[in-house]
Amino acid sequence: MKLDKNELWAGTFHGRHDGAPAKVTATLDDTRPEPYAWTCTCGASRSFPTQDDVFDTAWRHTHPTRLDRLRGWAARLLRTRAAR
Repeated sequence: MKLDKNELWAGTFHGRHDGAPAKVTATLDDTRPEPYAWTCTCGASRSFPTQDDVFDTAWRHTHPTRLDRLRGWAARLLRTRAAR
């Protein structure tokens, strides 16, 4: 992942989710309303007003617990049923 000129690298997390390898990059960008963010190679991203929870959520995205996997499965099931 290439950073913009105004972004500072804060950390990288390697892991897996949904059975595929994943890489999450955490950044700091003072020009955004929520300057702390992470972006995953899968396309997912989140931003935060402070650095609290940035690293925890990035880690859990690449290292989901059993409960996280169950929640993801349930969300996909509900989206599939709602689309019918």
